[in-house]
Amino acid sequence: MDLGHRRVVFAVAAIVLVVGASAAYVTSVVRDTSPVAVTSVGGDLMFVALADGRARVEQVRLADPGARGATPMTCQRVYRAGGTTVCLKLAGPGPTYAAEVSRDGAVAHRVPLPGVPSRAKVSASGQVVTWTSFVTGDSYAVPGGFSTRTGYLDLRTGEAVESLEGFAAVVEGRPHTAQDVNYWGLTVGADDRTFYATLASGGYTWLVKGDLVERRLESLRRDAECPSLSPDGTKVAYKKRIGRLGPWELAVLDLETGEERRLPGTAGVDDQATWLDDGRLAFAAVPKDAKLASIHVVPADGSAPAALLITDAASPSPI
Repeated sequence: MDLGHRRVVFAVAAIVLVVGASAAYVTSVVRDTSPVAVTSVGGDLMFVALADGRARVEQVRLADPGARGATPMTCQRVYRAGGTTVCLKLAGPGPTYAAEVSRDGAVAHRVPLPGVPSRAKVSASGQVVTWTSFVTGDSYAVPGGFSTRTGYLDLRTGEAVESLEGFAAVVEGRPHTAQDVNYWGLTVGADDRTFYATLASGGYTWLVKGDLVERRLESLRRDAECPSLSPDGTKVAYKKRIGRLGPWELAVLDLETGEERRLPGTAGVDDQATWLDDGRLAFAAVPKDAKLASIHVVPADGSAPAALLITDAASPSPI
């Protein structure tokens, strides 16, 4: 689709939040030239630390979340799976951004991003890396407004696809050819071709399921954003509004039965959740009376409310 005809579907509040967050990040990273000491603390969760404004990646043992260890990475979003790590980061003046992809500790690819990093995932095999970024200037309808660009890198072929907007889409049983289409929150299954994402158009959002090889997708249900596929491939977690204009909370969809379960204690989330295992989800949200996001954990079956795990942190990824 012609890039000039993309339109904006984000609310003004989301735009203000992203502008403020990206401005603070750029200022702090540009000024930070000090070396990073790497500690020996291992872990089974990595994340972006927010307290000092430097977006440094740390890791922690879930059994002892107070023992945080530094890494050499500085990222806005980070994710690791199957021996592959993706770091969405500042890449130069402007500012410009890139997805830096490492395999077994060595940088293998750097893919330029068209805007401010927002979401990142890696398939379980480590072969497919996905990302979403906020982009300005893509809309004639709202000059200077935000839209999203969601792309992926297939490490098996080295092909980088800039956007899902060229995929054939079927929404509620009909081919969808509207020009005001945005995608975000791409998550890929164990076969490295089946995927789930958010499609937005005409003021509505849909959870969509697609095929990266055939480059097609179809809607599954309305009002679901930022999906994340469980490790066993049986469930999808996503954020869903409370009422028409209320805050988001997390919900989990059983793909076999179609049952949707809302997760308590997750109201206010604005993140693409991460599955720690088939029974637990991690996500970032700003606690009450706090200024920075913290990482929380919640059972996927809704049996208990979300609990705070790591303060002043975002972008959780299991190691």
